[in-house]
Amino acid sequence: MNGGGQLALILLPTLQCNAACSYCFERRTRDRLSLEGLRVLIERVLEYMAGRRLASLAIYWQGGEAMLLPPEWYDAAGELIGEAAAARAIEVRHLLQSNLLAYGREWNPVIERMFGNCIGSSLDYPNLHRQLRGRSPAHYDVLWRRKLDEARAAGIRVEVISLPNEATLAIGAGRFYEHLVDELGLDQIQINTPFPGGAADDPGRTIDERHHAELLRFHQDLAAIWLERGREQGVRIAPFDALLDHFSDRPAALPCFWGDNCVDRLIAIDARGHVAQCDCWVTSHPDYRFGNLFASATLAELLDGSAARRQFGERPIHLARRACIDCEYLALCHGGCPIRTFAFHGRLTETDPYCALYKALFRQMEDAAVGLARQAVAGRLAAQQSPISALA
Repeated sequence: MNGGGQLALILLPTLQCNAACSYCFERRTRDRLSLEGLRVLIERVLEYMAGRRLASLAIYWQGGEAMLLPPEWYDAAGELIGEAAAARAIEVRHLLQSNLLAYGREWNPVIERMFGNCIGSSLDYPNLHRQLRGRSPAHYDVLWRRKLDEARAAGIRVEVISLPNEATLAIGAGRFYEHLVDELGLDQIQINTPFPGGAADDPGRTIDERHHAELLRFHQDLAAIWLERGREQGVRIAPFDALLDHFSDRPAALPCFWGDNCVDRLIAIDARGHVAQCDCWVTSHPDYRFGNLFASATLAELLDGSAARRQFGERPIHLARRACIDCEYLALCHGGCPIRTFAFHGRLTETDPYCALYKALFRQMEDAAVGLARQAVAGRLAAQQSPISALA
């Protein structure tokens, strides 16, 4: 009998990509995971989970570009994983992240069967960095919008991650919200804070540190717009929605970088079998890989013997004793994201560079939760008043 815990696996079955985004920090190769390699990989992951009494596995299929492997490969992969997981009574959920450029109607059956008719994609507005090789970002936008419309016409739900850049700050949160929600009709959006990934000479920085105060204001303005216009209409914008749930004492799907320790519930494995903390580490920072799954007897042995992994595991304790000891939100944030910290500071033992932004959002959404709770109480009291007491 397994316990109730979950493991999140970010799986990069290919390191090839059909885009040439100027801010990409991944080291691309021509590697693709074979089905036999997947069989070995998934058996070792499930064996590890059984030993830790973990009951469910969430697989985030990414890349490179995940859709450069054909839909027939995913059909076979889904069947292979399903059979292996059923033998160990482990539940598996599949999630697909794609730039949509390779999407076509031939994908519809496997997206329905394996991914619940949902695709996660990425959309920056205005787009300065996403492009095809030798083509402009505007060309990319036209192609992406066509693929979005085709997927929707097939009944597929598309959710997006958006990375603000300096042009985003220039147009402001209002115009950003109008484009994504009112014009494109998106209702599931995740806002990520940018960081310079990869080696020191990589062009991954979309917002200079001098603009962090503007980025903070953008987040606060967008959160206010969502609270006023989107929340009751079913629009969800992460991380605002999760924070509101958290401060309202509801179950909250907080992002990984606010987890108590991402090392406990998250790993990434690429097409070559390299294992690391997440996709941001596995291709870009070889010194921080935990090891290679195909060269290890078991995943447990690999993880337990990794000096790099121990550094991740010790980080929250180090921050709680020093940099974050007086923070009222320590139990929520736990020092923030290791990759953002490393990208800006070159070491893990500092706080997340967006600490001020996080605290401002925490306070804003905590105040919003309190205000909504008061409104709900006042509404219930008003509804309970009799006509006589209302006249008194």
